[in-house]
Amino acid sequence: MKIDQMPTMNYDGFLKKDDLIFAPPTEQYTKGHLEKETLEALPENQFNKWFKEAKASKVPLPESVTLATAELPSGRVSSRIVLMKELDRHGNMIIYSNWGTSKKSKDIKSNPHASLTFFWKEMERQVRVEGTTEFISNEESQIYFDTRPRDSKIGAWASPQSSIVKNRHELDAKVTVEEQRFDEVEQIPCPPYWGGMKIIPYEWEFFQGRKGRLHDRLIYSKKGEDQWEVHRLAP
Repeated sequence: MKIDQMPTMNYDGFLKKDDLIFAPPTEQYTKGHLEKETLEALPENQFNKWFKEAKASKVPLPESVTLATAELPSGRVSSRIVLMKELDRHGNMIIYSNWGTSKKSKDIKSNPHASLTFFWKEMERQVRVEGTTEFISNEESQIYFDTRPRDSKIGAWASPQSSIVKNRHELDAKVTVEEQRFDEVEQIPCPPYWGGMKIIPYEWEFFQGRKGRLHDRLIYSKKGEDQWEVHRLAP
């Protein structure tokens, strides 16, 4: 945008353009700081530390995370909120979903890279993860699937996720069919197209809000098996 095309301000501080929303900064970040010397050696341990602190601070659903994927060759990016269900001892994060019809599944098939962003407003913290993706086995997925409520298991079989349906009645009819099919089945099997996908990180960024928007940003970059370089990034 050229300088003479940039929006100007009126005396009330609002844009003169026909914006529906204008949100100037309203608060400062003052709740903490982050120093390289205080970081855990492994990023998964640093994340585990922050995650426990988020739970202790009553952050609502600290496992909620934005998953971003990109389709190739178009490069079109999409994102959505999902729930991170597992962090394994190798530092891989696992989410569960429909990998047959969902938009993210189509993205992953063309481009195995993905990113995750956690935002814990109450603590003025973010964690960003970039990595490659890999699906876990149906047997492993079944372990988590068994913990889901029964209606959620039925829903996994009934919903052609991200596909167009005519109306709610069409979806309800699919649910009814699956309810009848599994009526006398105690352990509903995990659908073959549904299960866990792990994000295998090659980069982690830990963000702590600071006054004046001079935030602390420390990044782990993978250099080898359990070997990471840590650098501070400018805010």
